[in-house]
Amino acid sequence: MQEFLLELGRGFAFYARQYKLTGEDGDNYYCDLVFYNTLLKCYIVIDLKVGKLEHQDIGQIDMYRRFFDDKVKNEDDNQTIGLLLVEESNSTVIKYSIMNETDKLFVSKYYTIMPTKEELIKIIQNEKNRLINNK
Repeated sequence: MQEFLLELGRGFAFYARQYKLTGEDGDNYYCDLVFYNTLLKCYIVIDLKVGKLEHQDIGQIDMYRRFFDDKVKNEDDNQTIGLLLVEESNSTVIKYSIMNETDKLFVSKYYTIMPTKEELIKIIQNEKNRLINNK
């Protein structure tokens, strides 16, 4: 956990794992990971998904983010950030979903196995090209 927090950057504090959210109707929902960033003064709710990103995944992380804003955060905290980590991204779902309209939701791909040296070089080169072409 320490290594993961260090990779996130400064100010991150672990808050909870499998944080239970209970709605007014009594239904329970579980957010995979919750952090608080002391520099940003906000909660970061993280949902981990195995497989390809689906549209319902975005609705789920958005619900968690809104729940935290309504029930957990303090008045002087900034809005909660939702981070969705997926095994396989889906550009269509991202483009045509709420993620395209808010700066409080993010999706990122993660790897379940370490890429080979050649794959890593290709990934880095692709990202570099994408950044250069978006300027």
